[in-house]
Amino acid sequence: MARKKKGRAINGVVLVDKYTGESSNFILQQVKRLYGAAKAGHTGALDPLATGMLPICLGEATKFSQFLLDADKTYIVTAKLGERTDTSDSDGEVVEKSEVNVTREDIDNAVEAFRGPIKQVPSMFSALKHQGKPLYFYARQGMVIEREARDITIHSLDILRFENDELDMEISCTKGTYIRSLVDDLGQALGCGAHVTMLRRTKVADYPSANMVTVEQLQSLSEDLDIDRQFRGFEKLDALLLPPDTAVANLPAFYASDSSIDRFLHGQEILEENNFERSALIRIYRKSDELFYGMAEVDVAGNLQPKRVVVYKESYFG
Repeated sequence: MARKKKGRAINGVVLVDKYTGESSNFILQQVKRLYGAAKAGHTGALDPLATGMLPICLGEATKFSQFLLDADKTYIVTAKLGERTDTSDSDGEVVEKSEVNVTREDIDNAVEAFRGPIKQVPSMFSALKHQGKPLYFYARQGMVIEREARDITIHSLDILRFENDELDMEISCTKGTYIRSLVDDLGQALGCGAHVTMLRRTKVADYPSANMVTVEQLQSLSEDLDIDRQFRGFEKLDALLLPPDTAVANLPAFYASDSSIDRFLHGQEILEENNFERSALIRIYRKSDELFYGMAEVDVAGNLQPKRVVVYKESYFG
């Protein structure tokens, strides 16, 4: 007999303001426990050093987490010039020291090469997989794995402050951008080396930073809950959740009839007429109550084939 899952069938996205010093997975497990959720997943790890926006998907929202993983992101970063570390951040060991004899003009000229489409070699201390294991697994054993340069785009890179040996920047970029590697490359271009001392993610997709909540705030709202024995009083926590469809808000929407939604829930295509292009991804709603039921892909015949289906269940308590 299959083991029954424990937890609530709660669906939505909570924008956690990650604190420094812990992994994204550790934060994820904290939030999952606080919500008493049966299922949870994050949408792209932040380094332990980093803080800021970490969207955590609960329940059916996890089916759309890949879209947030692929979304553009914005960071505020502080770089210390004159020192290069083996991890390209302040958690690593200093491997090179140099005099900092650069001007603001030097920096302005150097960052030009990092704007727009560029190629980037991922850090050996990244979570990028090689033969099923993250690169940092090999790096911690002193091994260096050859990495191919990856195509990324830096939408904007603005200098916020340059004072002594510290440089603050705001960077908006595509998925797969390693800010630590960017800072290390910039330090090399300036001839003095550099590493990250502070990193904060301020934006993922179009989620508003004002909606972020800290783990401490979540804990304060859950103090009266007895998650091990009884699910109750989650109203304040649940009020912080954003709907699952916010993860795919940039996709076009289609409102289907009740009968079409029934077909959709049974894995069958929606046959209603539409004007979408072939292979387009579409959000699917039930027309009668505007409830979100998932995502479809337009096939060669113009029908909407189920791609991700949202199944609404009652909470189960294990």
